[in-house]
Amino acid sequence: MPSLDDVYADYELLDADDRYRLLIDLGRALEPMPDALKTDATLVRGCSAAVWVYPVPQADGRLHFLADSNAAITKGIVALVLLAVQDRAPGEIAAMDIEGALARFDLKNQLSSNRTQGIPNMIALVRETASRLAA
Repeated sequence: MPSLDDVYADYELLDADDRYRLLIDLGRALEPMPDALKTDATLVRGCSAAVWVYPVPQADGRLHFLADSNAAITKGIVALVLLAVQDRAPGEIAAMDIEGALARFDLKNQLSSNRTQGIPNMIALVRETASRLAA
């Protein structure tokens, strides 16, 4: 996966339709999440589409996330969230300003409120997971 900065460098040059395509492509590039991990426990509440996020602690202490959605744009949004936090230490993720890292994408003005309503819940789940594992 590219870095958040690399994605933004492309994103800022695109018109609205191409931004949608970029998000869809990001979602397609997500590492596959096994269906067995798509459970009620990994479901992100408050999203208009189904979104699952599953943490995978790594041997070196970093936290890797698997994620999926049943909607292409939403899957791209969760991929964007993960780009901000993927493979970082749980303490670092817990302390991060994830919302700030994503602010430049201005998703609330780029996408419908229906598509963006679950973003705070995705971020909260990632942050809560990282906080729990950092403790």
